[in-house]
Amino acid sequence: MEFKLKSDFIELDNLLKALDLVASGAVARQAIQAGVVKVNGLVESRIRRKLRSGDFIEVEGYAVQIVKGEGNNG
Repeated sequence: MEFKLKSDFIELDNLLKALDLVASGAVARQAIQAGVVKVNGLVESRIRRKLRSGDFIEVEGYAVQIVKGEGNNG
């Protein structure tokens, strides 16, 4: 699936919430800290990792490509 950015970046925990992959921010933090989230093929432990166009996220069977949204200059 693709996620279109509305600004230059989105933080990892906010992306998980925006895609309804987690029920809350607390669950997003737990998932990241548990090591089940990968960014560009590597396990990511930074909850507020800034994701930009071109990044690829994997979490529990879901794959998400970050792309530039319309009107985004970033």
